[in-house]
Amino acid sequence: MKKKLKVLMVDDHPMILEGYKNTLSDFCEENYKLEIDTASDCDEAISLIDKTPKSKAYDLAMIDVQLPIATNDVGITSGEGIAQYLKKKFTRAKVIILTMHNESTRIHNILEKVNPQGLLIKTDISFSELNHAFEQVLSQKIYYSSTVNDHLRKMVTNDVSVDQINLQILYHLSRGVRTKNLTNHINLSLSAIEKRKNQLKEKLHVKSESDERLIEEARIRGLI
Repeated sequence: MKKKLKVLMVDDHPMILEGYKNTLSDFCEENYKLEIDTASDCDEAISLIDKTPKSKAYDLAMIDVQLPIATNDVGITSGEGIAQYLKKKFTRAKVIILTMHNESTRIHNILEKVNPQGLLIKTDISFSELNHAFEQVLSQKIYYSSTVNDHLRKMVTNDVSVDQINLQILYHLSRGVRTKNLTNHINLSLSAIEKRKNQLKEKLHVKSESDERLIEEARIRGLI
């Protein structure tokens, strides 16, 4: 008898959702009886999670990170938030995060906040790799696509410890935000941000006053 597999798929592109459904259906045809719910934004996803009783828990969720602006009362505005919300209610659910974002800081944040069973950068994956991800995750294993593994290798070999706030400083600087405007993105005073930036330059052995050189070194070390 086929085992039941209840799945939640969240992505705002209907064609991508259809591709996921077809790939998973082909993969599970012999061994699983699928029940798939789909959502195109945070509000729909939260509604589905709330309506689903624990007796019919989701076994697997595939969630895109970037989704349309949400209006839900619980303040969830991204795929990471949906994944965390889902895992609180259905503790045994396996989560695969899929995203176009390949920045080291974003990858680090997803791994730290969500700790998903699968993390795939969309530009890495093919149908065969998606099948392999399903196989690994449903077999109680962890699966990361190549860009994520590259990031992890850099972090392992990196001898510089950088906390979450410093990673945010580097990230926003790399996106073109000027130092004087970082207070709009980070809950610190300008003097505290300047102090942290100088400490980062010391840690990364950057002698130049230029932020460009700091960003370049951070990228080399896989911090952004």
